[in-house]
Amino acid sequence: MDGGTSNHLLGSDDLGRDVLSRLIWGARVSMLVAIACVVSDAILGTVIGITAGYIGGRVDSVLMRIADILLALPYLLIALVVVSVVGASLVNVILIIVVLRWAALSRIVRGEAMMLKQREFVSLAKVAGMKPVRIMWRHILPNVMNSVVVVSTLGVGAVILFESVLSFLGVGVPPPSPSWGGMVADGRNYLTSAWWVSLFPGLVITAVCLAANLCGDWLREVLDPKSNLR
Repeated sequence: MDGGTSNHLLGSDDLGRDVLSRLIWGARVSMLVAIACVVSDAILGTVIGITAGYIGGRVDSVLMRIADILLALPYLLIALVVVSVVGASLVNVILIIVVLRWAALSRIVRGEAMMLKQREFVSLAKVAGMKPVRIMWRHILPNVMNSVVVVSTLGVGAVILFESVLSFLGVGVPPPSPSWGGMVADGRNYLTSAWWVSLFPGLVITAVCLAANLCGDWLREVLDPKSNLR
């Protein structure tokens, strides 16, 4: 009701469900999607980027052409088509986001791997008889982790926003599981009479995405060898 009550501090929706409780519960869904997608993208993008950058040749060409195709695709349109075919579920949303988002990180990691393989410590490892896989694991991977952490942190907000858009359009996390994007969609027909149903989920999405971006900027400054914050 307008103004709220002691039992519903942020009001209730058209079915009488407490908005605050659904916001708290919906955070589990958003955080699960964000963490699962960011970690999976980091692993997949790092492995593909290091492999392409260090080995080069045809392997690099094939992997980067696949990455170029994914980067050229309209993410939202592809997600809508795929979810419409396979059905909406939490697992499907995570898989779609992971498949569509690894390419950007892989190109960044590839560029750093191409520079690192020219360094003296890599040349010495080759002279010592190290196998390529061991060189990539022991020498290339630790030196690209700073960029991976920063890019992954900045991607948290983008993943949450993308999941919210899918839920808003009705192809994200299906009910009865609450999601912030779905809560915004639930209140769009009551903006003049029950504005709080859409407003508070929208504010939460904005705050979390802003916090993730600020955290990513802070990590970039801290992990930068030339920064004064180190």
